[in-house]
Amino acid sequence: MEKIDLRKQLKHLYNPPVDNPVFVEVPDFNYLMIDGRGLPDGPDAIAAIEALYAVAYTIKFTIKKEKDIDFGVMPLESLWWSDDMNDFIHTNKANWQWIYLIMQPNFITSSMVEQAIREVSKKKNPAAIEKIRFAQLSEGKAAQIMHIGPYSAEGPNIEKIHSLIKGSGHKFDGAIQKHHEIYLSDPRRIPPEKWKTVIRQPFV
Repeated sequence: MEKIDLRKQLKHLYNPPVDNPVFVEVPDFNYLMIDGRGLPDGPDAIAAIEALYAVAYTIKFTIKKEKDIDFGVMPLESLWWSDDMNDFIHTNKANWQWIYLIMQPNFITSSMVEQAIREVSKKKNPAAIEKIRFAQLSEGKAAQIMHIGPYSAEGPNIEKIHSLIKGSGHKFDGAIQKHHEIYLSDPRRIPPEKWKTVIRQPFV
């Protein structure tokens, strides 16, 4: 059986330095996505995450059975912004917009995703299953850092990223080049002070 470890292959994107942000070039990747608005821990976000994982694992086990390929489900990721970016800066979370997403290997097709959605709908029918879409994300140039600790303490590391981008003569529009987080820890099993989160900011 062929085994694929995308996190290992893409280590430079999923294991940045802790102390200082670095520049990376992010290729185009395909994702399972759900769009929403409001609190990161609100019912809509929780429902989105549940549906994404259900479909992601269904795809994994189907490919393992039918194609004899074993690959690990990638970590949950999210994009964040607001129509009025002051709401984002001042943490008015009820007005935040988000996309939760899980990367898929490049051999996964839209028909495979549609099949998995049908299977999950029949077996579990999670609340947000109909909101899942399969799409490509293009980020290109970005700066990123590894944050260790609770999400509420990300501020200083976000500032480091923004300072590096602006200090290098680049810029970004937070509503277009969206704030990106990659969650490497399971918050149900690991205490907040040990959570690992990749914080990424694309720029132009």
